[in-house]
Amino acid sequence: MYYSSGNYEAFARPRKPEGVDSKSAYIVGSGLAALTAACYLVRDGQMKGERVHILEKEALPGGACDGFKVENVGYVMRGGREMDNHFEVMWDLFHSIPSIETEGISVLDEYYWLNKEDPNYSLCRATINCGEDAHTDGKFDISDKGAMEIMELFFTPNEALQDKRITDVFSEEVLKSNFWLYWRTMFAFENWHSALEMKLYIQRFIHHIGGLPDFKALRFTKYNQYESMILPMVKYLESFGVQFHYGVKVVNVQFDCSTKRKVATRIDVIQDGKEDGIDLTENDLVFITNGGCVENSTIGDQNTPAVYNKEIKAGGGWDMWRKIAAQDVAFGNPDKFCYDPEQTNWLSATVETLDQRIIPYIKNICKRDPFTGKVVTGGIVTAKDSSWLLSWTINRQPQFREQPKDHCLVWVYGLFSDKPGDYVKKPMRDCTGKEICMEWLYHIGVPENEIEELASTSANTVPCMMPYITAFFMPRAIGDRPAVVPEGAVNFAFLGQFAETPRDTIFTTEYSMRTGMEAVYTLLNVDRGVPEVWGSVYDVRSLLDSTVKLRDGKKATDMHLGMKEKLAVKKLLGRISGTEIEKILKEYHVI
Repeated sequence: MYYSSGNYEAFARPRKPEGVDSKSAYIVGSGLAALTAACYLVRDGQMKGERVHILEKEALPGGACDGFKVENVGYVMRGGREMDNHFEVMWDLFHSIPSIETEGISVLDEYYWLNKEDPNYSLCRATINCGEDAHTDGKFDISDKGAMEIMELFFTPNEALQDKRITDVFSEEVLKSNFWLYWRTMFAFENWHSALEMKLYIQRFIHHIGGLPDFKALRFTKYNQYESMILPMVKYLESFGVQFHYGVKVVNVQFDCSTKRKVATRIDVIQDGKEDGIDLTENDLVFITNGGCVENSTIGDQNTPAVYNKEIKAGGGWDMWRKIAAQDVAFGNPDKFCYDPEQTNWLSATVETLDQRIIPYIKNICKRDPFTGKVVTGGIVTAKDSSWLLSWTINRQPQFREQPKDHCLVWVYGLFSDKPGDYVKKPMRDCTGKEICMEWLYHIGVPENEIEELASTSANTVPCMMPYITAFFMPRAIGDRPAVVPEGAVNFAFLGQFAETPRDTIFTTEYSMRTGMEAVYTLLNVDRGVPEVWGSVYDVRSLLDSTVKLRDGKKATDMHLGMKEKLAVKKLLGRISGTEIEKILKEYHVI
């Protein structure tokens, strides 16, 4: 496997890999990474679909990219996906996946047209005092010292950030700024999470720093991610004859690691309550989704809290990874990520409005009508003074094809599930759907004497507790995540958020899909380049632009400098006068 950029290989079709007709594939899980691997097996690997087997313990595919309606409970969206125009692997694949809504076009076509016609941006990023605009006004509001801390992290080698927390590299100068409010609520970072991942995020999305306050950098699907992304991929795979096996729980993969060559020899499964296994040869390729950010997630309902289920049981994704990791040091260290769910959990809820009584309060904040079919909030709105650090978003409506046209679906989440609420004086994790809705209604400005009645009769709310949802953000060191294809691996690869691939960042659709593509291209030796991660971190224009925007447009010459530094800057500016360097610095308002 190798990386490429540009158009030379972007549209090329690879030759059929040698020996592929004698190979089979077994894919553990059916999340986005797993489905991507399957798509590349049949598209570029040219493996016969009937020889590709997807083993899924649940009754539906999609993993964390879900969206469904539970009978007599309500709509459930555990999370949402924010996409970037430079998700290179994602768009490489989706230009080949047919739309299931419009004949003759691809998923990429419909996505591109939609976001061109209806570009995303937010009109209110944060509120305070029960629905008043917090007037963050697109400003990062960060001091020179805080900006220097961010720049210092940017240039710190990865090796120096092993097992470091964000609080090890940022002071209150950053953590009390609007920058951190935007960042932590958009990406679900906590102060104790990985400084290394924070650095990788800054580098990965440096070209979008200016779009952070108003979300103009983001793009969204038309419907929930299950209907817009997962279903088209499933239909595509089914058209090739790919075999989906539901209700099959993989509990372990056995390996022979007695030599430098590492070979997967057997998949242990439980099906219909019975233990079974699949014996493997070197021609049987195994793709393993290890760990799981939505493992142990539970839903409640309007009158019942979602259970906080922390116990890791046999047969789950974490237990499977532990059994795999015990066989070889190259297979990672799962307990680095799942040892303390108090540091990795948060809770979300899906609110379905049942009439028009809540809608005026929504309009007052987002300044848009939710029922136009266009962008509504344009991303999350954060209640800045919420003790749960509550955020909410309304994507284009309807979010489900079968959703009643006069109902609106709101996704709500809180980063601090253990803190008592400001209106409902209970920890979020102990609240029913109705109580979570009441807290949200309080923060969007509904009069207190109407809150309980509206939450009871004008909305139906389904809470979802996810103990390990940000496990991948826990501080880590080299080797804690296995490489997508570990050194010496003959017939297996790891997929998803807990596999290691260079430069890209976790908790994105692109990361999952990239691991799927890299796994297939490596094991089949596909003769075509994997598109490299977008190189804005190496683009001086992006670096200059982001540096100025991070400081709310202030020029470098406006920094608080001592006399010696001012003289040095003056001398430097004299040296570059009349050069291309001066020209570009002026173009990007650095000087």
